[in-house]
Amino acid sequence: MQSPDRRTVFFVDDEPSLRKQLARTLGSLDVDVVCFEEAAACLGRLQTDRCDLLVTDVKMPGMNGIELLVKARSLMPSLPVLLITGYGDVPMAVQALKAGALDFIEKPLKRDALLQAVKSALAKSPQIHIRIADVLTRTEREVLRMVVHGRNAREIAGIRHRSVRTIEDHRSRIFRKLGVSNLVELLNKLNLLRPEDLLEHL
Repeated sequence: MQSPDRRTVFFVDDEPSLRKQLARTLGSLDVDVVCFEEAAACLGRLQTDRCDLLVTDVKMPGMNGIELLVKARSLMPSLPVLLITGYGDVPMAVQALKAGALDFIEKPLKRDALLQAVKSALAKSPQIHIRIADVLTRTEREVLRMVVHGRNAREIAGIRHRSVRTIEDHRSRIFRKLGVSNLVELLNKLNLLRPEDLLEHL
């Protein structure tokens, strides 16, 4: 049985040799490494299993790393994500950072740089990990997604064709389930609060 203090890293890459290399390298950090050949399989596991850090290649067949990043963080907004690239594409880097990536690791992977990046990312991952899919209903997750994007109860009510009171009830249940009392606490807990957004959400 996995210790509650032991961290879990999900790694996605379509190259078997790279998956083997990363799993072996991260073994020195005393973490559990779960490898996936494709992004869709990883996304499925994120809905049910603990993950403290997602490391994914950018260039993959099917769903690419940036698409996985966006979908993963819609499930787990506090999840740190590192992207691996062998291309050094600046526009892609900007796109990924805007989507919430912590950093890039360049190929070929260098052991010391990889270990440092992973240790730094795990330090940013909350010890008590919020698994949104475990505690919120589908409707609550959809309301939460709109809340963290700055929509108020009236706007959400219009989008979902519900009364403002119904949306406020959803929001109250979300706060209670996630152990917070207001929106600022929620955003802090989910690691989404940016200083420039603070006044907007007070």
